[in-house]
Amino acid sequence: MKIAILSCFYPYRGGISQFNACLLEELGKRHTVKAFNFKRQYPNLLFPGKTQYVTPEDNAVPVQAEALLDTANPFSYVSTAKAIRNWGPDLLVMRYWMSYFAPSLGYVARHMNENCKIISILDNVIPHEPRFFDRPFTRYFLKPHDGYIVLCDAVKNDLLSFMPRARYLNIPHPLYSHFGRKLEREEAEKTIGIQKNKKNILFFGLIREYKGLDILIEAFSQLDSSYQLIIAGEPYGSFEKYRKLIDESPLKENIYLTTHYIPDSRVGIYFSAAHVCVLPYRSATQSGVSSVAYHFEVPMITTAAGGLKETIGDRGTGMIVDRPDPDAVASAIRIYFGDAPAPEGRSGGETARNEMIKNIIREKDRLSWSNFCNKLMEFYRTL
Repeated sequence: MKIAILSCFYPYRGGISQFNACLLEELGKRHTVKAFNFKRQYPNLLFPGKTQYVTPEDNAVPVQAEALLDTANPFSYVSTAKAIRNWGPDLLVMRYWMSYFAPSLGYVARHMNENCKIISILDNVIPHEPRFFDRPFTRYFLKPHDGYIVLCDAVKNDLLSFMPRARYLNIPHPLYSHFGRKLEREEAEKTIGIQKNKKNILFFGLIREYKGLDILIEAFSQLDSSYQLIIAGEPYGSFEKYRKLIDESPLKENIYLTTHYIPDSRVGIYFSAAHVCVLPYRSATQSGVSSVAYHFEVPMITTAAGGLKETIGDRGTGMIVDRPDPDAVASAIRIYFGDAPAPEGRSGGETARNEMIKNIIREKDRLSWSNFCNKLMEFYRTL
């Protein structure tokens, strides 16, 4: 069958683009699949990072895609819909993660051939950083669909608040597998330039308010000098408040910063150095960072926000902190490393870490791209 995917692909960078490339490759093993890309994803004025595009240092694998959709140009909505219609897909797959994309993607969805089914993979229905136009835009986008893929219960619940009778399938986020092998920890530490024989805590990914890096820095400041914190990711917005917290920390000499986008070729270095990855999110649906942590078999400490408890705590691949609070995060870190007693009925230290790693290895088999795509196609056949 013929499947069109409309979303961001190379030369755009980031987790959404990486996900789409993996989806394209896996579906292409059994079907005729064509990628339709953005000509312009965001106007530069609206993009908070340094660049939307891959750079030579990213070592990204090019993906053949037809760049048509300019989200800021309604005339391109018409030409994109026409091009996809003329190609004649049986299924159109789109991605949705913020309401800015609702007018363009919603228009295309409304102008497909009658025999073309439309399924969107919903990363978010309600954005982490809400705007006044989110609800009407999202309702416009959702209405013309035949079905939806959600990646956790939190997104499912948000979808049903808009569309109580929506036909959906809940499939966990598959694992990224293109970041290469895990290095020896000493080799990774030397490459980053951090101290040896410390307890390495990693914060990884885009730095945004809802991800709670400030919470982690304050928590880290309560620990002792046997710990070190690795912060690796590009700030979306000002880094000033985080810089101030670091400068005021009694452990500032044990905090290592890489505040730019981490290319695929270097992601493994940071996760290979880490004993634990901490996700102190104030709000969340699911996290692409957790999929990278799974790939490198690194346990996580995370808050109970959104789908994180479901995808990490319930699977035994990490520890859940009840609230996004520095004291609670610091306590969890001490328990994880065996430097504080665990609450009754729970365990910490090396025994708990080893059990988490065993659970991660089991999850890696379940969260394959082939399993994700098989379930997607089974769902399509029910529509």
